[in-house]
Amino acid sequence: MRLRQGYAGSASFARGWLLVAAVLCMASAGRAERIKDIVDIQGVRDNPLTGFGLVVGLADTGDSSVPSRQVLASLLRNDSITVSPSDLITGNLALVLVSAKLGPFDREGMRLDVDVSSVGNAKSLQGGMLLPTELKGLDGDVYAVASGPVSLGGWGASGSQASVSKNHLTVGRIAGGATVERAELSQFWQTTPQGRFITLLLRNNDFATIERIGKAINQLYPDAAQVADAGAVRVRIPEAVPTSGIAGFIDHICLPEVKVDYPAVVVINERTGTIVVGENVGISPVAISQGSLVVKVKETEVVSQPTAPFSNAGTTERVPDTFVGVEETETYLIPVEHVVTVSELAKALNAIGATPRDLVAIFNALKAAGALQARIEPM
Repeated sequence: MRLRQGYAGSASFARGWLLVAAVLCMASAGRAERIKDIVDIQGVRDNPLTGFGLVVGLADTGDSSVPSRQVLASLLRNDSITVSPSDLITGNLALVLVSAKLGPFDREGMRLDVDVSSVGNAKSLQGGMLLPTELKGLDGDVYAVASGPVSLGGWGASGSQASVSKNHLTVGRIAGGATVERAELSQFWQTTPQGRFITLLLRNNDFATIERIGKAINQLYPDAAQVADAGAVRVRIPEAVPTSGIAGFIDHICLPEVKVDYPAVVVINERTGTIVVGENVGISPVAISQGSLVVKVKETEVVSQPTAPFSNAGTTERVPDTFVGVEETETYLIPVEHVVTVSELAKALNAIGATPRDLVAIFNALKAAGALQARIEPM
């Protein structure tokens, strides 16, 4: 099949990603996943912590705003140093938002990684030091205190006439920069009159997969698992298991492997031309035509030099000249048989030399025609 001029590279790229997707899906066909890799335990989650602090020691790349000076003046006032915000010199400090995640089992004294983000007009946090900052939860209580030197994922340098930088300079990180002052341990089992239970939450809701999880657990502990819906299964903890053995019980029921069922989905990002095709995507018998108009518009300027015999009349002028050309590429009507796998789908689309943006239009047209047996998820 002949490809449109200028699209051969894109078509090769399209064939490449389709073949890679086909190979990956064929390699994973029939593969089972551990239960622990596809579920979460209800109650086991992180808690976000935030706080506003000051980064000092900047080389004239800090804030020039009033709030940063007001915060510094408040800190100095706590140390019995009275100063007016207007008397402070700006440029070497920056007001920042400090954020961290308190893990479900983080206890007092443990260290947390923190992210530091400028909230003012600072140019760079390079070389800065975060002053001690209280990190609070959504309930307003202090759970950790952060401080330390800010590490950036880039660098910057500037002179009087030019500057150069790499990556983002107003967001940094402090590894182990916060100390937990108060723990918020997760309660991951529930006690009812019927006994103790834990709830496993499937990350991608699916009735077939959750049913297989329930059956796998019941093979280990008969009648222990009860499927609640497409996203959750309740597991009763045997009475013989002590409180100290619940962690081992959870580990035991999460080790079996189950086959994960995926719905037929095509994810399309029209801005980037990215397409992800699910393993079970199929196309009903259909004929696909590929072809388009190529319109070329070119603006140029020509020099006009009028001349007349025995005369000095006329001046040299620039005259715009527009060229418009329209050409239609050859159109092919390609019959596509019924396909049920990504591999066969890749072969069918490769047969028409589809480019990434062509594929976006093709999938949308197939869905509109009712020939695409999948759900389209735009991004």
